[in-house]
Amino acid sequence: MARPRQFDDEEVVRAARDQFWSHGYDRTSIDDLSAVTGLGRGSLYGAFGDKHALFLQALDSYNSDAIGAWRSALRGPGPALPRLERLVCDISAAISRDVARRGCMMARSATELAAVDKSVAERTAATVRGLYGELADCIARAQEEGSLDADADTDGLASLLLAVLRGLEALGRAGATAEVVIGAAKQALALLPRASTNERAPDRQEGRSVL
Repeated sequence: MARPRQFDDEEVVRAARDQFWSHGYDRTSIDDLSAVTGLGRGSLYGAFGDKHALFLQALDSYNSDAIGAWRSALRGPGPALPRLERLVCDISAAISRDVARRGCMMARSATELAAVDKSVAERTAATVRGLYGELADCIARAQEEGSLDADADTDGLASLLLAVLRGLEALGRAGATAEVVIGAAKQALALLPRASTNERAPDRQEGRSVL
């Protein structure tokens, strides 16, 4: 009979995810993964396959959490526009507080590997579509509720906000100050075509885990 595993697969994947996220794929060795997971090479290979297979599981874990965080932030009870504003403000605040400059694991992985790794490119594209879809759905709800101009281009606004949020992440990794990152986020919100001109974007800077 096969011996039962003495470790939790999800905990191992999360430990590997942190290693890949902080150091990238090429700069992470099997010995590094063994050290952070506490598993020997044989156990890693037996349970997860090679380094690339474990990396893809780690990337899938990160991407799933990212989409889940956006979905949780943008859906649920209450008006849609404040939820959208809160997400953008929280992301900008989190970026400004990321002193390690790890940024987004998906973006870092895409920069490093997407051009030469079809599996990474496909996962990145699928995750971007998922994030875009959450933004578009929230914007459409805000239009239906009368907070945003019903005649505005829903898909175009979602694309714009997604580009801004991805750009903020790049600014943060490049060392932009909190004032620059948060200021850009507030300006992007101010440009949303509101049905009424009396609303203003919230001034929030607490930051949550939405990267």
